[in-house]
Amino acid sequence: VLFNGLRRLEYRGYDSAGIAIDSNSSDPIPSSSSSHSSTVSQPPLVFRREGNIESLVKSVYQEVAETDLNLDESFSVHAGIAHTRWATHGEPAPRNSHPQSSGDGNDFLVVHNGVITNYEVLKETLVRHGFTFESETDTEVIPKLAKFVFDKANEEGDQTVTFSQVVLGVMRHLEGAYALIFKSRHYPNELIACKRGSPLLLGVKDLTENMNNASAFHDEKFLSKNDHPKELFLSSDANAVVEHTKKVLVIEDGEVVHLKDGGVTILKFDSDKGQHGGSFSRPASVQRALSVLEMEVEQINKGKYEHYMQKEIHEQPESLTTTMRGRLIRGGSHKAKTVLLGGLKDHLKTIRRSRRIVFIGCGTSYNAALAARPILEELSGVPVTMEVASDLLDRQGPIYREDTAVFVSQSGETADTLLALEYALENGALCVGITNTVGSAIARHTHCGIHINAGAEIGVASTKAYTSQIVVMAMLALAIGGDTISNEAKREATIDGLIDLPNKVREVLQLDQEMKDLAKLLIAEQSLLVFGRGYNYATALEGALKVKEVALMHSEGILAGEMKHGPLALVDENLPIVVIATRDACFSKQQSVIQQLHARKGRLIVMCSKGDAAAVCPGESCRTIEVPQVEDCLQPVVNIIPLQLLAYHLTVLRGFNVDQPRNLAKSVTTQ
Repeated sequence: VLFNGLRRLEYRGYDSAGIAIDSNSSDPIPSSSSSHSSTVSQPPLVFRREGNIESLVKSVYQEVAETDLNLDESFSVHAGIAHTRWATHGEPAPRNSHPQSSGDGNDFLVVHNGVITNYEVLKETLVRHGFTFESETDTEVIPKLAKFVFDKANEEGDQTVTFSQVVLGVMRHLEGAYALIFKSRHYPNELIACKRGSPLLLGVKDLTENMNNASAFHDEKFLSKNDHPKELFLSSDANAVVEHTKKVLVIEDGEVVHLKDGGVTILKFDSDKGQHGGSFSRPASVQRALSVLEMEVEQINKGKYEHYMQKEIHEQPESLTTTMRGRLIRGGSHKAKTVLLGGLKDHLKTIRRSRRIVFIGCGTSYNAALAARPILEELSGVPVTMEVASDLLDRQGPIYREDTAVFVSQSGETADTLLALEYALENGALCVGITNTVGSAIARHTHCGIHINAGAEIGVASTKAYTSQIVVMAMLALAIGGDTISNEAKREATIDGLIDLPNKVREVLQLDQEMKDLAKLLIAEQSLLVFGRGYNYATALEGALKVKEVALMHSEGILAGEMKHGPLALVDENLPIVVIATRDACFSKQQSVIQQLHARKGRLIVMCSKGDAAAVCPGESCRTIEVPQVEDCLQPVVNIIPLQLLAYHLTVLRGFNVDQPRNLAKSVTTQ
């Protein structure tokens, strides 16, 4: 179960992994660490390994084969933890993998997502108290701090210190973002999880209940200790839980979840109370409601495809249809064509009255917002600005009460975007979320939002989420634009274009083989330039980002209007250059760019609208990629697909890992 969970999470981090399980079910041994009577179990077994999950699995079975451990032994209760890592502090190596330990005997073990910002201060203190550190991680201070708190309480106390009290003592001292799970031999068969900033959820599976009876469950019955055998799953991502149960509880910041004897207790950590700056309260929010996951295991399998990225590129006609389902009103003889965005309807007036609209995102999500910016400006008449989330925070850029801030994030957990959201909320702006993950932090903390419904995206390089984000933001522009007469023709053309868009995407996917052939020509290249302008500046940036991310080839997206201001110096007969020149208001300017690049003997690959090949290609040496023409604001959705296919094939031909590119993780939940 633990290994399978890690396989489902591997797209989030895959440079090292580890697991901790109980060694056997033999009798607990009396504890000598305190004056009063308590028991500790045998030390748990910890396996850690550099490399992907499969190398961990292999090494665990090899190591177990050399011992007398029986992996088939049944336990009435068992608590195991596992972790796959994306290195932030310390290189990928077994000593830096999680679970991190409190030291010899593995009294306390911890798995951690996030970054502890004050770990150096804590480390110095613990070293002074005689602890020795083996890893370079920020995480190692957590189990050692737990041991310190536990030992100290036992020295002083005449009553048994509970696991919750130990964890509370640790949380008081931690600064930064974290989702943590603690396991301890002093508290056999118990786990405690807590979080601040990083995502965490609890899955509940009652083994006596008919699996199909998903609607008839009572939260109290499920979470309380009773005679029903249960399985409880803590995970940073629903993907790892969905094959076991669809009943989940999203853990909120500051909540501490204690699993013991099949029961779940939820406490709230209140950092404002208590003389040491932290105490447990038991507020009403402890009675939490379970929600049902709306996802199927099939969504997170590869099906007939070799890689997730390939599957996600090819399922874009379906994902776009799902994104638009129920949101486009086609209109009739007397009714106008409109857009229905339920999550925004109460806030549209406020957005229309706002002083400006600010798009905030990182990476691909930023590029998607950039692609939608022109149509939003055109239909809303409100100034639209763009902010990279980390840069907005670095500058402490002004955000006003009259602003609408739109936060774009596939996972809804991107750390930089979340911090920017906190910043915008403090400044009183109306905050709108656009995410692909129901119940994610951005979805929960914004005032309103739109879910893109693209389905689970597993490949690290975002493909279908990008196109769905553009479509959602185009629909946002239509909703904000309302029904002004001056925009009527544009609005109707855009809605018709949206309705037909999945067919156009199906058509452009037929270029797959052509892109594979082009990739063969570019396989040995060191660099690639992509020129775009207007609606397709975002396409240039995103196409270049895809090539960088997966094919590990230097590529740069450049605003074509800036070509003469520097980049032209790079052009020679060897450097491959992609120019996006589909038919729109900028077409004649792009023709001029192509002529200038041709005059410098540039090696051109031109993306043009069907039938334009002769018009855009000045010479024999030029290659064209012909794509179907759609409404100008939707053209970026069609134009990115050949570049996604090119990046995919380049990566496969170069022999790199498509779904798990070097040094990258799927959702960046660390700063």
